[in-house]
Amino acid sequence: MNIILFGPPGAGKGTQARRLVKKFGIVQLSTGDMLRAAAASGSDIGQRAKALMEAGQLMPDDIMVSIVSDRIDEPDCANGFILDGYPRTVPQAKALDKLLAEKGLTLDHVIELAVADDVLVSRITGRAAEEAAAGKSRADDNVETLKKRLAVYHERTEPVLPYYRDKAVLKSVDGMADIEDVAAQIDALVPGG
Repeated sequence: MNIILFGPPGAGKGTQARRLVKKFGIVQLSTGDMLRAAAASGSDIGQRAKALMEAGQLMPDDIMVSIVSDRIDEPDCANGFILDGYPRTVPQAKALDKLLAEKGLTLDHVIELAVADDVLVSRITGRAAEEAAAGKSRADDNVETLKKRLAVYHERTEPVLPYYRDKAVLKSVDGMADIEDVAAQIDALVPGG
């Protein structure tokens, strides 16, 4: 089973993806996690990714397509995967469709977690405070960076939603509900497990 979770930064995609991983025994492919791992590696591309992430910018399509393609080829993706944070642009969505077709794969579910910007600002502020208290703060977890990321999301990623809606595969859930309610809405769309 192959799933894409959409939503703005802080919408809860990672939380729901981790739950679906446990439920279905598939792998979460968070481009954010992959990019943070690259940034931590100290490689040239990792340093470039780190600078772009801290500035709230999106990665160039060629980098993301390569990262996703290589990751899908790993043996742990044989039973399926959840893409969390990709595709973020219409060209990436088209590249993903081409990539999956070349690999003989399809998308089973494309789900949007719809959340209002003011709720996201409140969530990020809370998450940043929790992580700082635990000594695990992220440079990109602050209101200023979130606002930049939201502007980029609205400008570049929201146009991906009609792309999938036109293909009749996009479903939306109320991402402003509590975690259990969001999970129940997703489970109604992704039965089984």
